[in-house]
Amino acid sequence: MNFNKDLLAEFEATLDTVHPEKGKIPIKILGYGEISIVFEIVDDENTNVAYKRLPVFDTEEQVTSHVAAYMEYNRMLKEDLGIDVPPTDTAWFPSRDGKAIVLYCVQEKLPPATMGNKVIHQIDAAGLEQLVRLVMSALQRIWAFNKQQAIIQVGIDGQVSNWSLVGFDPEAPNVAIDANLMYIDTTTPMYRVNGKEAMDPKLFLKSAPGILRKSLMGMLNEVVDRYYDWRLVANDFIANFYKEQMPDVVPAVIAVVNAFFSTDAAEFGIKSFSIDEIKAYYKHDKQIWTVFQALRRADRFVTTKLRRRMYNFYLPGKIKR
Repeated sequence: MNFNKDLLAEFEATLDTVHPEKGKIPIKILGYGEISIVFEIVDDENTNVAYKRLPVFDTEEQVTSHVAAYMEYNRMLKEDLGIDVPPTDTAWFPSRDGKAIVLYCVQEKLPPATMGNKVIHQIDAAGLEQLVRLVMSALQRIWAFNKQQAIIQVGIDGQVSNWSLVGFDPEAPNVAIDANLMYIDTTTPMYRVNGKEAMDPKLFLKSAPGILRKSLMGMLNEVVDRYYDWRLVANDFIANFYKEQMPDVVPAVIAVVNAFFSTDAAEFGIKSFSIDEIKAYYKHDKQIWTVFQALRRADRFVTTKLRRRMYNFYLPGKIKR
């Protein structure tokens, strides 16, 4: 991809992780995850570029290993599974405090209006049903691939905000039956070769407060495993509509997913969902992330205000759940 690496290096050297939009190099935040942000550089002449910052690596060997897995995950999704992904690239630099190597995953910036979490607020019930079916069909290609062989197993975070509906026009908010989806959350390469993760999941615990890392280490395999279980991925996809402030559509989404599992994907024998199950899952997930982010903010306060050290991670503002 064509992007300004020197400008990105200057951004890293002068950034303010507490107020990322107020640094020397102005940025526009395109989206918040639970752990990082996606942004564009305002003064960059390459206006079609989005960046995601991952400050979690100790050695260049770790970085190059992750980049190789990242690139292979993108290739596998597109070429082996028929799931489109944006053009992508990478760059990495030492962090300003010298305690980490910061990897930037670079992607072609897609029109914000095409992001799934924006689309769902624009379409009618028929459009929503079609969108859910498109996502489920894309996921089916993954689990059909996994079922055909045991050497490589692919996982995915299928929540609605990770998909772009290519060509969607909010002025004419229709979802065609042959519409194309693009998957954007490829920076965490989820695939296993002979049971071994392509990435090192432990690296991503570095964003957790120190007091949590030991307990989270015991849960790590369980957390990662959920992305290799189609029913759990679908569960998270449905529950995500609560986070997107659309509780009224959850029963309809459940109905579409259940119908898909019982017809198009009947061979997988996946148990149907109930509204109570989805509510309970989301309530538990919401509590976990609310506590986790509160502890991270406390950790940032201790690091920056009491220890007078740089805090290497971005934190989202208050997330409406």
